[in-house]
Amino acid sequence: MDNTSIITQVANPKEEEIISSSQEKVSQSNSSLKKHRSRSIFSPFFCCFRNYNVEPPAPNNKPCALPPPAEENGSPPKCDQVQVIPIPNVRASPAKYLLPEVSINEYSKNCVVIDLDETLVHSSFKPISNADFIVPVEIDGTVHQVYVLKRPHVDEFLQKMGELFECVLFTASLAKYADPVADLLDQWGVFRARLFRESCVFHRGNYVKDLSRLGRELSKVIIVDNSPASYIFHPENAVPVQSWFDDMTDTELLDLIPVFEGLSRESEIYTMLQNLRAR
Repeated sequence: MDNTSIITQVANPKEEEIISSSQEKVSQSNSSLKKHRSRSIFSPFFCCFRNYNVEPPAPNNKPCALPPPAEENGSPPKCDQVQVIPIPNVRASPAKYLLPEVSINEYSKNCVVIDLDETLVHSSFKPISNADFIVPVEIDGTVHQVYVLKRPHVDEFLQKMGELFECVLFTASLAKYADPVADLLDQWGVFRARLFRESCVFHRGNYVKDLSRLGRELSKVIIVDNSPASYIFHPENAVPVQSWFDDMTDTELLDLIPVFEGLSRESEIYTMLQNLRAR
């Protein structure tokens, strides 16, 4: 397995700008050469799927196929550019649910599904001087160091989410990377369950997080994710966030806390989320 299939991330726009500038200079110096994207050995590691206007599978009762290794999503479009695609609410049998039965202590709580990369943290193979964590990841017998930055206010956000909701980490990255990052990130045991790439549905070039497979009432499930392709089956359940890379002045997670305080009191989340989108 190579490093292109370990972490699921979007492309850093700063890096894309540098690459674009380099391409233009190469083209001007030698017009006979074809333009190629300038990429480092690790750049495919952060490559993402480009197709966001995906359609859901035709309605049927067959289980969705699990994903083969592939590259991930490109820089996500704004949420108002993503087509809202309803899919039938086909309930899986209890044996096929992704989550265990809800505990008695959290039976009355709504469920929040939280993404990892570019939502809570940003990770890189390139050394980062102010990295919060350095996680060793073995790839084909070689151990690589992954440098992880925490998004500002992530600690406060997670602690509040743990108080108000049943929280689930759901990432399209592989467990060999995401699990140790979650161990370091979640010091309070906020995440009652962790779901990784094998729990996604691989649909038309995207790893999709199918909320209907969780085993929770969809009217009580909220997904927090920077990638619209991840929740293309259930956009009405989403609280979108901007992709985060290294802006230490970012306050998005802090700003979301009052929103989730309100959502925690709702018996069904659709009305409030629809009102938020209308604003």
